[in-house]
Amino acid sequence: MAENKQIPPPQYDLNAKWDACLNLGVRRFVYSSFAGAFGGLLLFRSPVTRWASVAFGAGLGIGSAYTECSQKFEGSPAKLTPHVSDTAAVK
Repeated sequence: MAENKQIPPPQYDLNAKWDACLNLGVRRFVYSSFAGAFGGLLLFRSPVTRWASVAFGAGLGIGSAYTECSQKFEGSPAKLTPHVSDTAAVK
């Protein structure tokens, strides 16, 4: 007997989304860390500032990967805008 497995559509396949997000996160972390290290070697003399540039690059990579993955899972991230009522503008 053959098993009848149905493949879910791509928008509902959580395993594929997690795989893509982990791949994206690792790649962006590594590439931006290397870019920060290279920029630190070119621009700074102190080891502390060189490590700071590596950390800054890694943070940029993780942040951009997080933003893109959150859009894949939920759509766009929530916007933090203050609620302004119409009556306050009339006064």
